[in-house]
Amino acid sequence: MKKIEAIIRKSKFSKVKESLHEVGVNFFSYWDVTGLGNEKEGHVYRGVSYSTSDIQRRYLSIVVNDNFEEITIKTIISAAGTGEVGDGKIFVSDIKEAYRIRTAEQGGETLN
Repeated sequence: MKKIEAIIRKSKFSKVKESLHEVGVNFFSYWDVTGLGNEKEGHVYRGVSYSTSDIQRRYLSIVVNDNFEEITIKTIISAAGTGEVGDGKIFVSDIKEAYRIRTAEQGGETLN
């Protein structure tokens, strides 16, 4: 099993969510986060332009079986990408074990 963590633009979240559902990834967690990066968002208030280093993003945490790793990553890249600085990052790590609390099942079957 793999844990895929993605930090994406908030404006791309709906498209990423729909695309993940289309390929069969139906469960994941997400949070609104603020981070620092290479992109500097500009704001205009009453005709005065200013920038801030705090950038609003959405953080996704997805656990998939090994055979879903590649399609999940490709789907996120395709749906979240704009070609601009600040599109986000994806991190992949191994998951040793998973348990379903209700039935005490363990392993990859708990993800279905």
